[in-house]
Amino acid sequence: MCGIVGAVAHRNVVPILIEGLRKLEYRGYDSAGLALIDLQDASSLRRVRSVGRVAELDARVALEASDGAQTGIAHTRWATHGGVTEANAHPHASAGSGFEVSVVHNGIIENHEHLRAQLKSQGYVFASETDTEVIAHLIHSRLMASTANPRVGASTDSIIDSRSVGAGALMAAVAGAVSELEGAYAIAVISTTEPNTVVGSRKGSPLLLGIGQQAKGENFLASDTSALLQVTRQVAYLEDGDVVEIRPDQVRIQDASGRTVERAAVQSQLSADAVELGPYRHFMQKEIFEQPGAIANTLEMVAAGSVLTPELFGVDAPERLASARQIQILACGTSFHAGLVARYWIEGVAGIPCSVEIASEYRYREPVALPNTLLITISQSGETADTLAALQFARSLGLENTLSICNVPESALIRQSALRFLTRAGPEIGVASTKAFTTQLTALFVLTLVLAKQRGRLSAAREQELMGQLRHLPAALSHVLTCEPQVRDWAAHFAPREHALFLGRGVHFPIAMEGALKLKEVTYIHAEAYAAGELKHGPLALVDASMPVVVVAPNDVLIEKLKSNLQEVRARGGELFVFADKDARIEPAEGVHVITLADHAGLLSPILHVVPLQLLAYHAALARGTDVDKPRNLAKSVTVE
Repeated sequence: MCGIVGAVAHRNVVPILIEGLRKLEYRGYDSAGLALIDLQDASSLRRVRSVGRVAELDARVALEASDGAQTGIAHTRWATHGGVTEANAHPHASAGSGFEVSVVHNGIIENHEHLRAQLKSQGYVFASETDTEVIAHLIHSRLMASTANPRVGASTDSIIDSRSVGAGALMAAVAGAVSELEGAYAIAVISTTEPNTVVGSRKGSPLLLGIGQQAKGENFLASDTSALLQVTRQVAYLEDGDVVEIRPDQVRIQDASGRTVERAAVQSQLSADAVELGPYRHFMQKEIFEQPGAIANTLEMVAAGSVLTPELFGVDAPERLASARQIQILACGTSFHAGLVARYWIEGVAGIPCSVEIASEYRYREPVALPNTLLITISQSGETADTLAALQFARSLGLENTLSICNVPESALIRQSALRFLTRAGPEIGVASTKAFTTQLTALFVLTLVLAKQRGRLSAAREQELMGQLRHLPAALSHVLTCEPQVRDWAAHFAPREHALFLGRGVHFPIAMEGALKLKEVTYIHAEAYAAGELKHGPLALVDASMPVVVVAPNDVLIEKLKSNLQEVRARGGELFVFADKDARIEPAEGVHVITLADHAGLLSPILHVVPLQLLAYHAALARGTDVDKPRNLAKSVTVE
């Protein structure tokens, strides 16, 4: 969940590192820091760290850092081990016997307590509460072991001359150190023993190589491409277990077995504009309004054809999808809600039994892995640690018919799945997911239609009808977005509240869950979602005049039952905020606020109804003055368990 940047160049790397951190700040923003080596004085490295945002680090760097640093690593943190303090901020360092090592880390080292005890017995002193610091000391000890002086507290007359440590020793030390680590990590390391070198490694957390222009003599590491668009679009994705060494004019990669390997370079299609705010106040607002375009891009291959084909999901999809007798969906957070919606579609339209489970729970019980199961994993980043671990666990149970729905083409989830569908939402910077959710739903609806067609449950006429509705979906979403002024007016009602209920029925119950999650994430209002029929089984006890109740009210077969539930709320003095279809016949009244959307959109209604809930969360957050894009205690890409 943290962000990493590394750079080595024949120029000052400080601006590159700071700008890279700005682009990665969505991954964590508790603290930030960098470590630098100035080749004019390579005998020591300089660390600058601060609690808070990258802007605060930038101000300190301007006062404390050298303009001549040509090697450096940088980090923006989402705290796991240890509080939000400067001492716990990365980079962490280890020094002694004439040389220094510094490391930045994304992930969790599960055996850090054992390693800490071992390193303390060797004389290492710890300055932080983090699991990361053991990595710095472990690498330092490995470098010492490669020399003739294997003691931390060496006397002055036996200090190691860093020039005597051979080229490649740092890479070897990192490779040896990571072999002792248990858990997930992406790291970048520098050392005064090799001042023009950065070494990185990854396992379970993302890290990629940025290939700079050869004429300039520079190369880079980063957690994702957005951090490197300022300097290069040529990237190579590292595999689990890889160790990479970058120098100004050279790159070397070893796999987990120590063999020298190459990783194919690709030209990133990500544009700089895609990660800039443009005319919007926040990324969340921008990404809400990007949804029509994101869905149009996701549907580009689908809409180009006149009929649906299984090959949309991979060359061997026809056989794998046709063999499915049941479906298991694994996901977390917002993606889990997308899976819950898909269950209604898959069972109702395709006629296939479907179960949905939170990925972080799935692998800690003893699930029954039935043969002929299609396993679907859903993730925006494709690096969600719990979802990746659940996929690997399911495969260990013999479930090899795997399909991933993801927004990142080179992600670990995509690479580890037999089938895949890319959502093409573009980068999502706001921590609260919006366009990733609606594009996931779009992909799952396409999958539903393909499965139904394979099983003879979708006539040619019905296929053409639903294809037409899919093609119209971006325009329908654009129309829904015009309700923003009305939603903005509602936000004032929510600003002083501390609790809210969300209600939905049927396929719209997961949409109510998603709306409650959005409100919680960005406003810090405690919000819970219930199936409206469950009100009388307990939640109705919470309803009073101070409890706003948000209702998703499509004109479907459950609308009359839903209206009865609304009366239950009004009878207890609850205030209703209803998002209704035009033909649902719910009128505004005292204590009943109604925003009318459009005619009922049939099966695609959940995709339309979630958008005003996103807008409500956004504008309520503005009214409360919270940090919309960087809500407290959260980060975007959940790469730790």
